[in-house]
Amino acid sequence: MYNNKILFISGKDIESMNLTNEEILNSVEQSLVAQGSSQTVIEPRVHLIPNPSVNGHFNILRGYIEPLNVAGVKIVGDYVDNYKKNLPSELALLNLYDPGTGMPLAILDATAITDMRTGALTAIGAKYLARKDSKILGHLGARGTSYWNVILLDSIFNFDEIRVNSRRPESREAFAKLLTEKLGKPVIAVDNSEDCLKGADIMVEATRLIEPEPFLLTRWVAPGTFVVPYGTISAVENDLTDVMDKIIVDDWGQCKGGKFGSLRYHVDSGKLSQETLYAELCQIVTGQKKGREAKDERILFWHRGLSLNDIALGYLIWQKAIDAKIGTELTYR
Repeated sequence: MYNNKILFISGKDIESMNLTNEEILNSVEQSLVAQGSSQTVIEPRVHLIPNPSVNGHFNILRGYIEPLNVAGVKIVGDYVDNYKKNLPSELALLNLYDPGTGMPLAILDATAITDMRTGALTAIGAKYLARKDSKILGHLGARGTSYWNVILLDSIFNFDEIRVNSRRPESREAFAKLLTEKLGKPVIAVDNSEDCLKGADIMVEATRLIEPEPFLLTRWVAPGTFVVPYGTISAVENDLTDVMDKIIVDDWGQCKGGKFGSLRYHVDSGKLSQETLYAELCQIVTGQKKGREAKDERILFWHRGLSLNDIALGYLIWQKAIDAKIGTELTYR
């Protein structure tokens, strides 16, 4: 007999759990292990653009993780101008389902989940692909996911210097102040992308552009640099992939289609293809492919964001909510 209740887990419920960096990273890495072991189903994300006159759209992500025996669907709005209404640019809901019956199990506020799993994927990519002695982080963008990029990267590398930049001065200053307080060490807000990125061991591009504009220039990518561009609209130059020794993605099926993504031009023009792609991150996590093999390798990791990462983190939160008796029971039928 199946329970006819669904557990709704709010953003405040998730905040009260105080998830540790290790819990977040381990959960997302487990989803990569499942992906690399062919124990998942990933459906390509689809988009809904309700009104072209508004700077926003919806992403719909779907997947299944066999070891967790759970399927999930996340719908996330991506609205560039939400800051004008004091709203996050990305607002999301995640539904978890029993894959054997289709019975809904939980509905979660996935706004924080989106931020955490994105930061975890950036950090796990760096764990396997950046130089172990990386000490300078340059981060473009102050969107919601940016916080967890920096927090989780620093938990691995303990950077000597962290620089952040975004187009709006008030945004970058507030972001640097928040990170300084959280990390207990200075985070520098700089007013241009060159000062932010040039000389950094790890470069992250998480901008929110309306149209393509190069803020990460190829000539700044020195030997040994690890580069993570994942903005919705391209902020990189067209020759960026030409200088890379290895290009890794989270899922080629996600990256090769759709109209969005920082390397959209590179896929459409053939610069990034099945032939020029080195690996998916899950292949490196599971040992099927080697990660960084030399200190001077230039390595690029492009992630679109996987439903599997959302589902794994959502599953962890759902289980913790059940154990702690957190959340609101809803009658389904």
